[in-house]
Amino acid sequence: MSPRTNKPHEIVERALELSTADGCVVIADEQSTANLRWAGNALTTNGVTRGRTLTVIATVDGKEGTASGVVSRSAVTTDDLEPLVRAAEAAARGAAPAEDAGPLVSGVPHSPDFTDAPAETSSAVFADFAPALGESFARAHAGGRELYGFANHELVSSYLGTSTGLRLRHDQPNGTLEVNAKSPDRTRSAWAGRSTRDFKDVDPGALDAELAQRLDWARRRIDLPAGRYETLLPPTAVADLLIYQLWSSAARDAAEGRTVFSRPGGTRVGERLTELPLTLRSDPNEPGLESAPFVLAHASGDSASVFDNGLPLTATDWVREGELAHLTATRHSAGLTGLPVAPAIDNLILDGGEDRSLDEMVAATGRGLLLTCLWYIREVDPATLLLTGLTRDGVYLVEDGEVVGEVNNFRFNESPVDLLGRAVEAGRTEKTLPREWSDWFTRAAMPALRVPDFNMSSVSQGV
Repeated sequence: MSPRTNKPHEIVERALELSTADGCVVIADEQSTANLRWAGNALTTNGVTRGRTLTVIATVDGKEGTASGVVSRSAVTTDDLEPLVRAAEAAARGAAPAEDAGPLVSGVPHSPDFTDAPAETSSAVFADFAPALGESFARAHAGGRELYGFANHELVSSYLGTSTGLRLRHDQPNGTLEVNAKSPDRTRSAWAGRSTRDFKDVDPGALDAELAQRLDWARRRIDLPAGRYETLLPPTAVADLLIYQLWSSAARDAAEGRTVFSRPGGTRVGERLTELPLTLRSDPNEPGLESAPFVLAHASGDSASVFDNGLPLTATDWVREGELAHLTATRHSAGLTGLPVAPAIDNLILDGGEDRSLDEMVAATGRGLLLTCLWYIREVDPATLLLTGLTRDGVYLVEDGEVVGEVNNFRFNESPVDLLGRAVEAGRTEKTLPREWSDWFTRAAMPALRVPDFNMSSVSQGV
């Protein structure tokens, strides 16, 4: 091997060779991104970037237990390796024993493409999308609206090597598309977004047609007070709420009585959360939502352990036909709680609803609200998972099956666990982009939900 090689798999091998720790995990993440941005029906910027982050996790066995040290740095070459490895070892030797310490994972078959070059994206990912976007600009201009937004495509190749012999690799594409349409006087605004792996399954024209309809609905303005309203939550809003629920479902926290999934003496695993036959699940092999099939943990936390790196992931039901089936558990927290090992997986699907589109659910509504999306979601009370946040870019009043106008925005106060229990209808599951969490979590498929008494706690001036 050349001493100055920059091939990611060789960087991993060299870091492992340099390690003098009792155990070592090395993760090389090779990232490339391509993006387009537009404003006022015209492209403004585009670009392609590339980068590397190397994470070294050193473990040191001491008289009182095993300690770990984690150091991550960007733009690492072989010349930077030894200082990085030594820094991780020094951090481990200076740390107290790690509570989640355990044997590093071994015995997992090698990825056959571990030594291949990293996958890369480029502007070519937009070859079909960009001309279609240009046609949407022309239609929007002719229709008296302005389009703003961005398209971003990222490809991350992760190489995982360990002192126990693991050599694993995963390529993760991730694409997001967000479009805002505004009236020329800026008094009306609407949003639509999509998640995609390759931009071959997104249609800018369809998004523009959706936005045009919403701007047309907003020509009539209706003021409503705070209160509880029958509300249709679209898939993007359902995703934002249930992703937060997943992030709050650590087994240890529940067993120690700190979360909504706690009960006296244990957890709520096995309890019914909703009368609807809904299943909330994750699956690294879910078509169109594929994610890493093994643990990639750059740091330890409530739902992740660096000692679990490389642990195989399989399909997991978090809620199965209405009953709580699993909580996220590392090997360490599973041992503490007696619950099965169930690491977090980087996608989320809710299914079991009816085969009705959101439009069909609107048509079956006597009087209620139709949301576009949620934002600025924050936790109020972990014991009930009470969340607060704002509606954004369009709340519409439905009467006798038709949208009759746009109403003011609201602040809401709701728990996603309670919402599942009170929902009376779930529609067709479809891929969606969680708007609030799109910087961290994009692989989701959700149905729309009908909630008879969604709590709009106060009127908001947000847009």
